[in-house]
Amino acid sequence: MQIQEFVQDDQFSPALIARALRTTQAEIADTLGLPRDALSRKTRVRAAKTQTRLRQMVEIVHRVAEYGGSPLAAYAWFRSERLPGFDGMTPQRLVREGHADWVHAHLDRVMDGGYA
Repeated sequence: MQIQEFVQDDQFSPALIARALRTTQAEIADTLGLPRDALSRKTRVRAAKTQTRLRQMVEIVHRVAEYGGSPLAAYAWFRSERLPGFDGMTPQRLVREGHADWVHAHLDRVMDGGYA
């Protein structure tokens, strides 16, 4: 999984991301806390908020997939794994609340051999 695979016309493509993760654009929108039309209307797809959330999710899923699993397993982790030290919030919820940097810090600690 290469991040560039999800970019089309200089933006993250919800269709390419959904296809790679074997899901729908509607599920991706729900995962990211975006309205469904944010991933179906061209003007909404180009919006900074939409592109930021797509980028954050792709970066995190990419890191997890490289470390120890497939993109599908990494996406499942993103959606469902409750992270210790974050009041049991999932990476999905942290990204939705604007804390993708916290997920990256958590991954840095884990990948450096530390405890979460």
